[in-house]
Amino acid sequence: MNLDDGTRKRIEGIIAADRVVLFMKGNRQVPQCGFSATVIQILNELVPEYTTVDVLSDPEIRSGIKEFSSWPTIPQLYVAGEFLGGCDIIREMYTNGELPDALAAG
Repeated sequence: MNLDDGTRKRIEGIIAADRVVLFMKGNRQVPQCGFSATVIQILNELVPEYTTVDVLSDPEIRSGIKEFSSWPTIPQLYVAGEFLGGCDIIREMYTNGELPDALAAG
């Protein structure tokens, strides 16, 4: 699938609207997959405020974000407009101490 301009602009707007943005399945209160829940748990420990985007409620965003980032899975974490990674990368960055620094620098 090719990412159309309208969806690309929507995604760019969402990412630009907050310093920390998580595209996930479900929302912060009710994650709908284990990977999303893992990233939420990590973020809740490190960041008081962040935006979540429920890709299950928007098929264009769900497929578009994968094209936008060239990353095949969800969740996807963006900090200060930059794509950090999915669950495994975020968990690794948390474990090795890189994630708090990345969040603070953003």
